[in-house]
Amino acid sequence: MPTPAPTPGAGGRIYAPPVLPGSQPQPQPPVSAAPAPTPAPVEPAPQPPVTTTLGAQAVAALPFTVELPQGFRITTGRPGPDFNVYSIRRGDEEFAMVYVGPSSQFPIYDGQMVQAGGRASIVVTENGQRHAMEHLFQRARAPKEIHVWVSSLEGADELLAERIAQSVDAK
Repeated sequence: MPTPAPTPGAGGRIYAPPVLPGSQPQPQPPVSAAPAPTPAPVEPAPQPPVTTTLGAQAVAALPFTVELPQGFRITTGRPGPDFNVYSIRRGDEEFAMVYVGPSSQFPIYDGQMVQAGGRASIVVTENGQRHAMEHLFQRARAPKEIHVWVSSLEGADELLAERIAQSVDAK
């Protein structure tokens, strides 16, 4: 009975099967040295999505309006075949996100759902204060949904992000 070949195990270790008592390993024919394998090409790490800052004309063409405080901009970066995701940011810091497409993942936060102002909002209570963390507009025409949510921030930036998200309105 030939000895089974060693197999790779966890962590890339090679484990040889045990030799059973009374069995004798069969001599193996000499193996000629094979050429060294060519290492597989190393693929570069995926690059983060390229963000593009929208100019005034592109912002005006969006299916929503938003009140941007001084120093804020809207960027794109994660489009899909039938949707876009926009980021509202100051410098490199993200304050709110806006999904525009046929079917969002609303709600992403746990909280109380409130219907007001033509939107569904998720409101959470933190330290005795209520915060509207996300909003969903549903429309009869494309894009069917506009989903706005606040990024995870703290203090004054969290309050500013909430104010920006609340200023979004569907056109």
